[in-house]
Amino acid sequence: MNIAEKFINTHELTKEEYVELIRLAESDVQVREQLKEEAVRLQKKYYGTDVYTRGLIEFTNYCRNNCFYCGIRNGNRNAQRYRLTKEEILDCCANGYELGFRTFVLQGGEDPYYTDEKLAEIVREIRVLYPECAITLSVGEHSKETYRLWKEAGADRYLLRHETASDELYQKLHPAEMKLSERKQCLYDLKELGYQVGAGFMVGAPGQQISDLAEDLVFLKELEPHMVGIGPFIPHHDTRYAEEKAGSVERTLLLLSIIRILLPGVLLPATTALGTMDPLGREKGLQAGA
Repeated sequence: MNIAEKFINTHELTKEEYVELIRLAESDVQVREQLKEEAVRLQKKYYGTDVYTRGLIEFTNYCRNNCFYCGIRNGNRNAQRYRLTKEEILDCCANGYELGFRTFVLQGGEDPYYTDEKLAEIVREIRVLYPECAITLSVGEHSKETYRLWKEAGADRYLLRHETASDELYQKLHPAEMKLSERKQCLYDLKELGYQVGAGFMVGAPGQQISDLAEDLVFLKELEPHMVGIGPFIPHHDTRYAEEKAGSVERTLLLLSIIRILLPGVLLPATTALGTMDPLGREKGLQAGA
């Protein structure tokens, strides 16, 4: 039994075995196909042929953080900043509802302008207007009490990509005041409060090794999130990584198949970054188990 068959049978490996699995799959097209077939089988078992669409409302690109790879980092003086008013956000929801969206995702940088209470008020209004819709927040790291406030206001889900589960790589990609342990604690707090939780990581981040990806897979199994969002790293022209190579679409597709087998019932989106890197990226993601 090769490592791929072992994984398909057990749905879990050690960190060293994940390294072996990724290396084998990248060098052997038959193994890749084997993983893809199993991923699609599980995708159909849990979701049939349905595709769920999400309405993302990018409501602010101000951010207090200075993550080295990110175009909206605080230190980027060239970014054209904007904030949506509460009315504009509600207009987006009205428009999205009319178009058939039943999940609204409020996503933005960690913007101090939107105080905890201000955001809670927006969530309350959306909840009253659209009682049957899911409300997802994606606004970074906050205290457990803040997360509790937003949950009580009506938020159902929370997306917080951990970006990498490797401490060493995390420190290379973020300023010293940001800690992976705090990011992980936020994810555990959110789960404890009853949110549906989304984690995720970049594929091909500068300096990333296969062992770092293996660590991500071990962490995902431990966390058991409801959703996992992954996508290829895309270099941004106003960061120190402007000249770095973008992450591989092929490796991202392989990891989508692996994550589907690892967490069979997880919500696994074909993300924007895939569509940016390849005109058929989203479709290929769906064919790999997303």
